[in-house]
Amino acid sequence: MKDHCLELVAAQKSSTTKYNAMREYLQAYVLRIMRDRNAFQSTAFVGGTALRFLYGLPRFSEDLDFSSHKNSPVPFADLMNVIKQELILAGYTANVDYNETKAVQSAFVKFEGLMHEAKLSPMKSQKFSIKIEIDTKPPKGAVLTTQIVNKFFPIVFLSYDLPSLLAGKIHALLNRKYTKGRDYFDIAWYLSRFKTIVPNFKLLHNALTQTGYTKEMPTANDWRKYLSGVVKKADWKTVRKDVNSFLEDPKDMDIFTQENVLKIIGEV
Repeated sequence: MKDHCLELVAAQKSSTTKYNAMREYLQAYVLRIMRDRNAFQSTAFVGGTALRFLYGLPRFSEDLDFSSHKNSPVPFADLMNVIKQELILAGYTANVDYNETKAVQSAFVKFEGLMHEAKLSPMKSQKFSIKIEIDTKPPKGAVLTTQIVNKFFPIVFLSYDLPSLLAGKIHALLNRKYTKGRDYFDIAWYLSRFKTIVPNFKLLHNALTQTGYTKEMPTANDWRKYLSGVVKKADWKTVRKDVNSFLEDPKDMDIFTQENVLKIIGEV
């Protein structure tokens, strides 16, 4: 409910932590609506928000990303309309703009007046939004797993397993046309927490092929070298600037250096 959301936000000390708390609660609420609509029977939760909800990634995430895994998912327009109506019933002034014409269906769930009510904006007209994307034609090869998470309320998720999620993160690093610092933070977190993890190479190769990757494919023998190469070329000021406001603990920035990330990647 909206009152609970506002209470959680009010308990935070800074505007950044208030904003992150509001966004994460609303993400969880949208996920619960999707669970109640049986969306996870045909859709897997992926991306940075999945890593945070399911495995405790110590940074906040902006979007809700999913991949279809069946030919008959819940119709996107129907799902977005349900999300809108449930949010309105919960007391929010909400609207949903969506596009279901592309392979990656996308939507923005927009909240009007909430930023003002949460004392994050002096303007009643300022809107807050959550982005939802569902890849209806994901690359083949992912391994699926079902997990239960109690984050504000219990939710059962269908998701990719850790090696498949890692493959998605490596694909983003090798394929993304711009620098997204959160990718680098996530890789460092992956390899420091799960020291023996190996990516799902079938999924990684299929993802790279699907997006037009023309170089030699990473293998079990050299995939860390690929990561090192990307990290060495990165503008670390841009990397750190992107990550800074998303960290659960700002002190993590002290150790999130290019040198330390390279050391983590180099571990066997």
